[in-house]
Amino acid sequence: MPASSNTPKIKIEFHTSPVSEADRTQALESPGFGKVFTDHMVLARWTPEHGWHDAKVTPRRSLELDPASAVLHYAQEIFEGMKAYKADDGRILLFRPEENARRFAQSAARMAMPAVPTELFLKAVEELVRVDKEWIPSGDGSLYLRPFMFANEAFLGVRPAQEYIFCIIASPVGAYFKGGAKAVSLWVETEYTRAAAGGTGAAKCGGNYAASLVAQAEAAKKDCDQVVFLDAAEHRWVEELGGMNVFFVMNDGSVVTPPLGGTILPGITRASVIVLAEERGLRVEQRPYSFAEWQNDAATGKLVEAFACGTAAVLAGIGLVRHAGGEFLIGDGQTGKLTSELRQELVGLQKGVTNDERGWTRRILA
Repeated sequence: MPASSNTPKIKIEFHTSPVSEADRTQALESPGFGKVFTDHMVLARWTPEHGWHDAKVTPRRSLELDPASAVLHYAQEIFEGMKAYKADDGRILLFRPEENARRFAQSAARMAMPAVPTELFLKAVEELVRVDKEWIPSGDGSLYLRPFMFANEAFLGVRPAQEYIFCIIASPVGAYFKGGAKAVSLWVETEYTRAAAGGTGAAKCGGNYAASLVAQAEAAKKDCDQVVFLDAAEHRWVEELGGMNVFFVMNDGSVVTPPLGGTILPGITRASVIVLAEERGLRVEQRPYSFAEWQNDAATGKLVEAFACGTAAVLAGIGLVRHAGGEFLIGDGQTGKLTSELRQELVGLQKGVTNDERGWTRRILA
């Protein structure tokens, strides 16, 4: 679907009754994850006649949808996850936001939706962060940003919609997992699958996550933090968690991660970890890794640690793996040394502690 070549200006409409400083301070003390939201949001609209238009930062409010809005019936919807960080010296930083813009466009193409121009995407993110900068937590917290787009044309019929809304909301967050740096436990799902070849596995669309929820609920019943999916064809090959990519660290210093191929989301944290690991001189293999191989490598000690990674959790060590036939530990069941070091290095870059020689961080000027 064609996108407008014109990048609209973004109007700023300030909230007339924002959350008080006292209430905001209290909310930032322990925000949890995705439960507290800032005062403002971004809205923009797309039609074939005008392209992207009416872009603005505006007070956060409920959206009014027609009951026939296409998103409610045909699920044309995509989103991104990214964070703004406050450095110790007061700088406000984004981490590789151009990659989020690129992936957003790729998801839009797969879902037959108009692309949001990179310039508009980045400017909208920056304007929202600038307006709501007081909501960025200090210390280990960050401001989680959720850009999303959905079909808003009111009609019934199986075709791409002709009207779309682009929106960004923001939420101050702490640790994604309650245990903080504690290793997480996984349930290996062998009945339900997340994505199949030719499907939408590489797009960040809501349907992928909806398909994972029944398996995630099963993981919770098994007292596990997350579910890990196997491939749809053979139920043999490890793919990804419900919302994170996965890595395996071997005793020879090599690192294995499942390859991208249309069924796995191309994580920005995943790509960053590969670069950081290779710069350490580690051999990173992007290759198929079977669940049987996983079990055997853990039993023999060849596999010394494993971790999941994503924007929300950054890096989380994997300690216990449960499956229909039993369970096993990875290493000593704790977060491994390389996992901790890579997490510290990545967070150091994101928070502006470490010198960014790769140009990954983008400063937002107040």
